[in-house]
This record gives sequence, C-alpha cells and structure tokens, in this order.
Amino acid sequence: MSWLDFFTTNTTHKHPFGRGINANIAPDEEELFEKSYEAFESKNILDAYEYFLNSLENFTNDISNQNIITSRVEDKLEFTIFQGCAKITGLITKENLKAEVILIKKGNASVALKRRILERNYQFTYAYYFCDDEYIKLKLFHDNITMSPQKVFFPLRELALNADFDKEYVKSEFNESTLEDIKHLKAINEEELKIKYDFIHIWIKELEEKIKILPSNDNAGMQSFIYLSTLFKIDYLLVPHYDIFQKITKKVQEFFGEENTSSESKNEELKLYLDKLKDMSFQKFSQNFYNAKYTFNPMDKTSSEDINIFINETLTKIRWYKNNRYNQIIPSIYRYISFYVLYNYGLNPVVKELLHTLVEIQNPDFFKKLDYQILYDINTKSFSKRLIITKIDDAITPYLSKYKSLETFGSALNFSSENEFYNSFYLQLQNLNFEEI
Repeated sequence: MSWLDFFTTNTTHKHPFGRGINANIAPDEEELFEKSYEAFESKNILDAYEYFLNSLENFTNDISNQNIITSRVEDKLEFTIFQGCAKITGLITKENLKAEVILIKKGNASVALKRRILERNYQFTYAYYFCDDEYIKLKLFHDNITMSPQKVFFPLRELALNADFDKEYVKSEFNESTLEDIKHLKAINEEELKIKYDFIHIWIKELEEKIKILPSNDNAGMQSFIYLSTLFKIDYLLVPHYDIFQKITKKVQEFFGEENTSSESKNEELKLYLDKLKDMSFQKFSQNFYNAKYTFNPMDKTSSEDINIFINETLTKIRWYKNNRYNQIIPSIYRYISFYVLYNYGLNPVVKELLHTLVEIQNPDFFKKLDYQILYDINTKSFSKRLIITKIDDAITPYLSKYKSLETFGSALNFSSENEFYNSFYLQLQNLNFEEI
C-alpha cells in the first residue's frame, strides 16, 4: 500500500456520508508532494512544509474547504488543520515542528478522565498528552534534521485522528467536562435533523417487521444480519457523533470481539440499544450531530483481495439461505454487504463511490427526502437504468488513465430484479482490476 493512498477521497456529495473525507483532493496534490519531497532534500524546510500542507487541502465543487490554513512570516510557518472536533494549531521553524490540540480545561477534568488520558499516552507512537497552566492538550514535537513528506504525514495524522476521537469520547462518557476550541463545528439545520430522526424510527420499525417474519427456529444468524445492517446504515447515512457514534462503535466491537458469547445474547444487546435509539427524544438526538471539516481518512486502505474475500464469503451464505428456502433474509444480506464494507474497510475512491451508488439504490426513500435523484422505484420495482449506468461510469472513468485494466460495467448488470441486480453488482465489483500503469 502506498502512503499516498491515505489521501484518496470520494466524489463530492451534497451531504456527508460515512466516516471518510467527503471532498476531493487538490488536483495538483501529486505535484505538490513531489515539490515537498525535493524541498526537504534541498533543506528548504519551510518551502517543503508549505508544499506538503497545501497537498492536504481538499475541495468541494472546486472550492477549497479551508481544512488547511497556513501563514508564513519570515522564518516561521504557522498552520491550522481541521479534523472533526479537533483544531490542530502548529508552528514550524527550520529546526522543528510543534503542533497541539486543546482537549478540555485542566480544572474540569475528573480523576477518571485524567486516568484515561494517561493511559492513552501509552497507545501513541508520536503524540502525547500534557497540561499547561489552563488546558489538557495533545501535542506533537518533531525535529527537522531528517524530514520527508512521509515522515511528517503519519505523526500529524495520528495527532489529528486521536484528538478528534478523544474529544468525541470525552463528550460522550464524561458529561461533566466541557469541550474547548470547537467553535469551528457547524450546526445542522433542524429540517435535516428531523429527516434523520424520522428515518431512525422508520428503519427500526422495518427491522422489527423483518424480525417477525423470520423462521421461529434457528434464526439467530438472520437476526444478526438485520441488526448489524441497521446500525451500519445509521452510522453511514446519518453520520452521528458523540454518544450515538461511541455507542454504535462499542456495540459493533463487542459483537465481533466476544467469541464466547452466543449469537442470541449479542443480538439482544443490539436490540436493547436500538430500542434506546427509538425512545430517544428529538432534543437529545439532535445534540449528536454537527458538520465539520476533515483532512485525514480514519481507516488504513484495505486491499482489494481482502474486500473480495469478504464479499465472496457473504455471497456464499446467501446461496446457502437460497438453497434452504430462507428467501426473506436474502435482501437484508445484500444490504448488509455494502454497509459492512463501507463501515469496516478503507476503500479506494472507485469502490467507495460504487458502493455509495449501491446504497442510494437500496435506500431510495431516504435519498428522495434529501432531494437526490431516485435510482430505484419501490412501488414499481423498477431501476433507473440509464442513470445508474451513468453513475457507475462517472465513478470509474476518471481513473481509467491510472489503472490500465479497469473497465466500467454498468451495461453488464442484471436489472431483472433486486436480488439479481445486487448479485451482479457485487460480482462486477470483485472483477475490478486496480493494477496501475
């Protein structure tokens, strides 16, 4: 995996979806990286950092998101990087780089929180927590004696991602602590929040109806697909933060991590949390959402081989259910595949956009409410074939010059039914060839 894969982003959407960067990288990102590398080799340290930081800038509709802000005065370069809750401020001289993020005021931290922060220091490679006279901060110090874009990228990424996660964790688990330095976060308008709130209830009701029609015997595996798919859907489509995000993350980790716990017990835990979401007031629900700028993708890139193995294994399970005439669970598993991959894997921009297109097809009512074009009509059970093929072409075509064996596949899909379409889509996805020229 190339370290540059961390920069890949998906095609811009009107709304943010998932946990990756919902923006486009700078068109001259690769050129800026090369200039940075050359400047570091020539010991032009400030020029090198300026090129590097500019390469991290991302765009929406060709307009900068201002996720990176730099200011150079004589022999110093100041910068600000935004990553969700975290606002990273830094200062670069010829000798070193210093960067920090404010977490909370020192006086507002409980003993339990201080203990948690101390434990976190043992989990970092580059960054560390410290206290000044007023705040608890996450800090990074880097010497510039031998430096390159790669050597600065990973420390800054560690600082940004962990600061963002920890601020969300503090907000969720330590209610008495007030987050500092979060004025950059943008509120979501109430109309959109109401749409998100309504669809949580719609999806949970659909889940309950699906559970009712499952066979009465040996249905734990089927229930798991439905419960997990719903949680992945909430995370990807609604993009909650703070308490909802932390709880979903914890429930998913427990489900896949507790090997000695029965499927029935795991399903019951997921059900209990979804019941809590269903009973949550709109006011409390609304406190878990904001819009923010992002610079680093949170997940390492996953190989195509690993993704294809998961898809193939799950399609094998679908064939088993079909052969045993458990047809009612099959559409739910097809939906589970797309959300699972989007939730768990770091994807290249082609696969990510293709899976997002599939999610749009699978959830037409939600996207219609957000004023997107409808790709599948539930009432008539018909696909917007031409529009789907166009979206697939738009996801793949920009990368044909980079991947010599990559081919678009819209016209090869089976549009005869939902299940046939999903099956053909995943098979085509597995056949994509990302061998570089």
